[in-house]
Amino acid sequence: MRQTRDRLATALITAGGIGVIVAVMAIGIFLAVEVLPLFWSSADTPRIDLQALWLPQPYTGLEAPAHRWQPALPEGGGEPRFGMLPLVWGTLEAAAWSLVIAVPLALGAAAHSALFMSPRLRARLRPTLELMEAMPGVVIGFVAGLVLAPWLDNHLALGAVLLILLPPGVLLAGGLWSRLGGRLHRRLPMGWAAVWLMPWLLVIWGLAVWLAPLLEAWWFGGSLRTWLEVHLGLAYANRNAIIVGMAMGFAVMPSIYALAEDALSGVPGNLVEGAEALGATRWQTLWKVVLPAAGPGVLSAVMIGAGRAVGETMIVLMASGNTALMTANPLDGLRSMAASIAIELPEAAPGGTHYRLLLLAALLLFAFTFCVNTLAEVVRARLRRRYRRMEGLA
Repeated sequence: MRQTRDRLATALITAGGIGVIVAVMAIGIFLAVEVLPLFWSSADTPRIDLQALWLPQPYTGLEAPAHRWQPALPEGGGEPRFGMLPLVWGTLEAAAWSLVIAVPLALGAAAHSALFMSPRLRARLRPTLELMEAMPGVVIGFVAGLVLAPWLDNHLALGAVLLILLPPGVLLAGGLWSRLGGRLHRRLPMGWAAVWLMPWLLVIWGLAVWLAPLLEAWWFGGSLRTWLEVHLGLAYANRNAIIVGMAMGFAVMPSIYALAEDALSGVPGNLVEGAEALGATRWQTLWKVVLPAAGPGVLSAVMIGAGRAVGETMIVLMASGNTALMTANPLDGLRSMAASIAIELPEAAPGGTHYRLLLLAALLLFAFTFCVNTLAEVVRARLRRRYRRMEGLA
């Protein structure tokens, strides 16, 4: 009976694993089959030229060829415009800004948690940070679109001053801490820096609130928004790439943190102890020993975060303004492939050109995330083998 139960459990686990693989392959095959008719003429859909999707095209009413995604034009507005490059640009721009915000904060938190933080504080904070990953994207998008965007719209100068003051303010806190006496060092240990830095951050916030109106009146003639538009030609949209980057950065930060922290804390302890025994400081140990050893795991964490950022839908849908623009201005809106699929697929006629182009966007997202996640898993497997060899040598 026990052997029968073991065989049954093994069969169920194997069937579940094979079922997941088959389901993933079926999704890819379905998307490919639905997209292929785009590239030959039929009674339902005309053939689409690849150049029309990825190169600038001449359109009625425009002086020069341009990239446009406007599948549904008003009556008399000309032919539909199916240039997909603005959607790809918006997807990559949103992912890039989210990683610019998430990667430094997540990797910094992971390094501090793995090497410097008090074990008791780490045991409490790490589960809390990991639980943030379970927060629904629609909630983050709602907060970003209806709270963060209006606040930054009304306090643009304060946001700019905070961006300028926070990095040097944190570095100043570290410099002051290093010059404290032994008694104060014991009262403010490095392992509890995540707690005693909070009042310092509040001081920086208060300083920014006080400086923002003064600097805006002195340097920018009383309005930073007007100065950006007049002197730099940067129009500020209420919902823009920066808002999307902040919201998506908050969403992908927990996953990057958890994976990077596992990689850093998994480095064999004898390497860290040996470096410190040879006289290396904690920073030198982190930079010269721990990061090179955990590099594949850290890279895997960043890649998985990038895969989630590219495929995120609700945050981009609610916080980006959904304007299919191709500009390098982070203060403009954008539109991603995932958001376009969510908005337009219910209204697209099944089997039509618009419908199949949306499925082409879904196929591109599927291929990208599949390749990125597969490569990240290969890198993680290589890291585990490296750790085993290190432990064997020890």
